Amino acid sequence: MKNIGVMIVGGFVLVVLLSMAAFTVNQREYALVFRLGQIVKVQKEPGLYFKLPLVESVKYFDNRIVTLDGEEAAKFITSENKYMLVDSFVKWRITDPAKYYVSIKEGGEAAAEDRLSKVINAGLRAEFGVRTVHDVIAGERTTIMDNLRQKADKEASQIGIQIVDVRLKRVDYSEEISKSVFDRMTSERKRIANQLRSEGAAASEKIRADADKQREVIIAEAFRDAQNTKGEGDAIATEIYAKAYGKSPEFYAFYRSTEAYKNSFKNKSDVMVLDPSSEFFKYMRADGGK
Repeated sequence: MKNIGVMIVGGFVLVVLLSMAAFTVNQREYALVFRLGQIVKVQKEPGLYFKLPLVESVKYFDNRIVTLDGEEAAKFITSENKYMLVDSFVKWRITDPAKYYVSIKEGGEAAAEDRLSKVINAGLRAEFGVRTVHDVIAGERTTIMDNLRQKADKEASQIGIQIVDVRLKRVDYSEEISKSVFDRMTSERKRIANQLRSEGAAASEKIRADADKQREVIIAEAFRDAQNTKGEGDAIATEIYAKAYGKSPEFYAFYRSTEAYKNSFKNKSDVMVLDPSSEFFKYMRADGGK
């Protein structure tokens, strides 16, 4: 019985020691093995590993990509001495857990991000300081991000960190510059509006002048055509009258006289003072002008 009890106790102690000696590393983390406070092993590959119980300890570090996103936009001055508001974020990950631990000690991720923020701010200050407002807003934005990532990665590698990406989310004018820019844009728009109004008024006057000119030309041409037509009609009428007079001069004279009577005596109130024996009344006399 005593042997069985010893075996059970020994087995239990062995299981405890094995559980204290074994540790696992998954694909999302690194593991550092410490012996009396000193790093003795770095485990980057996932799997089952062993350590000395009670002598060695294990500390884990996340190897996934982490995003550092500032809470507020920071001010940076351009080569024109104008302040710009810049909001950026950084993608980073641990590549050397031993160097990372030695660099940040017990500060953890917060200490690492604090150091990265200083590195990124220094890089942004250097990039913005040699560029104009136009360059940082539109012209060289991609170049700035590439340069910043390369410089920041070089400095971050000293603490066991890799900078995966750096992005500028927003680059905007500071409040005092925004007002002056807005006022300048307003003035420019007003200038353009006044210019367009002037051009529109000039075009309107030109159109009216052209229309009036065309109207006068059309009226003149119509009057000319009317006079030509009237002249041709009068010529034809004269020719007809001449032919009629040639066939019967007496009848033509009688007809002309009756037309004259008709036109002369349209209104009863008209008064004409003429000699009854005048040539005008010859067809109204009893002898019919004879």
